[in-house]
Parts: sequence; C-alpha cells; structure tokens
Amino acid sequence: MLAPTGSNVDSAPRRVVAPTREVEMAQKRQVEVYSAGCPACQETIDLVHRLACESCEVTVLDMRDSVVAARARKLGVRSVPAVAIDGTLAACCTGAGPDEAALRAAGIGRPS
Repeated sequence: MLAPTGSNVDSAPRRVVAPTREVEMAQKRQVEVYSAGCPACQETIDLVHRLACESCEVTVLDMRDSVVAARARKLGVRSVPAVAIDGTLAACCTGAGPDEAALRAAGIGRPS
C-alpha cells in the first residue's frame, strides 16, 4: 500500500550552510578582457588568467561583436587588447597597452 501524500516528507529543520551562487558572483572582481582575437590579445588574455585569483571573474569579450564594441567605447577603449576591472578601464590600457604591474595594482590576483 502507498503512503499518503506528504507522509514521508522529512520535517527536520534545515539550514543554509553556503552562500548562493548569486552572492558569490556579487563578491567577485569582474575582469573583462577586450580582444580582437589576435596574438597580442591572446598574450593579454593569458596574462590576465595567470594573474587572476579566486576573487576574479574573468570574461573575454570579442570586439568584433558590435554590442561589445559599443560597451568598450563607453569605457574609453581605444585599442585592443584592453582590460577593465569592475567596469573601469585599467590605467595601463589607456595608452601603451596592458602592463602586469598596473593590472596587479588594479586588483587582479588580490583576494577581495
């Protein structure tokens, strides 16, 4: 004979022991690499991935996509590769291009 509906439901209290994925994502440093898919861009992508820590959420964006290019323009990207951290173009990317020391100073590789 089948048990009545709901009779085998565990009624023990439950507690949340880990933050939700949304909370974890909100705490991560958002690192965006703007790339055109060229070898120089790949070097920067590799550099950022090497520097990134568990507090960094790295996203590589293709500048050949018009939506990505429009976002890059709003950030002040004038050439690729370029890196933005938490919505701000890294200082090293406003002129000569990405630089390890400047990326570290901007927070990549440093836990939150």
